[in-house]
Amino acid sequence: MRKVLNFVKDNKKIIIVVILIIILVGTIYLLSGNGNRATQSTNVTARSPTEIKLTEILSSIDGVGATEVMVNEGKEGILGVVIVCEGANNIMTRNNLLNAVSTALNVDKKIIAIYSMNI
Repeated sequence: MRKVLNFVKDNKKIIIVVILIIILVGTIYLLSGNGNRATQSTNVTARSPTEIKLTEILSSIDGVGATEVMVNEGKEGILGVVIVCEGANNIMTRNNLLNAVSTALNVDKKIIAIYSMNI
């Protein structure tokens, strides 16, 4: 016990600095974590008219089911499209989705990604 007390007495400044660093890192971690959650929830709700219309069209295709669509648009047009839907496990449904999105947005099929929805 004396060894511990002597160590603490001899290294007070170092121990205080280490504790302050731990508190600072913890505070930064907590603040940045809450900021990211707020940003993510805002981004999820903000949908472009293109995404809304495309979601309506795709979900009406036979076999598709519930659908989520994200369209990544840049200065020079559409950069990519992500589709997540219930019927994506069926190869015919995937093909129908691919053709519909390619035609509706006039984009190359290479920039369209289709994934099965986790139910």
